[in-house]
Amino acid sequence: MANDPLHQFQISRIVPIEIGGLDFSFTNSSLFMVATVAVTTGFLYWSTRNRGLVPNRSQSVSELSYEFIAKMLRDATGSAGMQFFPLVFSLFSFILVANLIGMFPYFFTVTSHIIVTFALAILVIGTVVYFGIKKNGTGWFGIFVPSGVPGVILPFVVLIEIISFLSRPISLSVRLFANMLAGHITLKVFAGFVVSLSSLGAFGVLGSILPLVMTVAITALEFLVAFLQAYVFAVLTCMYLNDAVHAHH
Repeated sequence: MANDPLHQFQISRIVPIEIGGLDFSFTNSSLFMVATVAVTTGFLYWSTRNRGLVPNRSQSVSELSYEFIAKMLRDATGSAGMQFFPLVFSLFSFILVANLIGMFPYFFTVTSHIIVTFALAILVIGTVVYFGIKKNGTGWFGIFVPSGVPGVILPFVVLIEIISFLSRPISLSVRLFANMLAGHITLKVFAGFVVSLSSLGAFGVLGSILPLVMTVAITALEFLVAFLQAYVFAVLTCMYLNDAVHAHH
């Protein structure tokens, strides 16, 4: 099991709970989602509890994170989109911290499960549809009807636009899930090579140097990917929310 690259993604029950034949057990995935929220909330509270005109390092990190997401949202949706700042900031923080927590040995990466990433993606698309219709009424559906398209091909273009919109939660969730899954599997495989070769004597130890170097390099890359995937998810969320704020094509 130590060298099984898929064992790290296994869901295990911590507190079995069954209600009406449905499984509501508190699992390792649930535990690390709670831990992610606790760590994120705790850091933001701790770093801003004694706010000063001249920020210390922890306060600077919080303020930079705020400005980073706020600028991203303004650039994509304008000032009207700032009403969605709590959503985008929460998604970015949750995904980033969850990805980073998953880098620790024996910890669980919740974003490596597509059910988690798909739930986040559905939250985003559901918000776009709800606020888009709430603000613009049935006129919001005009985003599926591009202007200036000849009437002959308009039905086909509308169909393509609808399919493109419905594919957003799939692409949004699969991108995050696949990157985290593939990265952790690759890291576990090379780390397994190091352990296996080291047990074969002197020549095995020499042979394990290359996998060890690759393990270190992939670990560094995974920390970068952890941030990039949170950034990409947040950027795409901002772009999709633009459809709710500005219902035009």
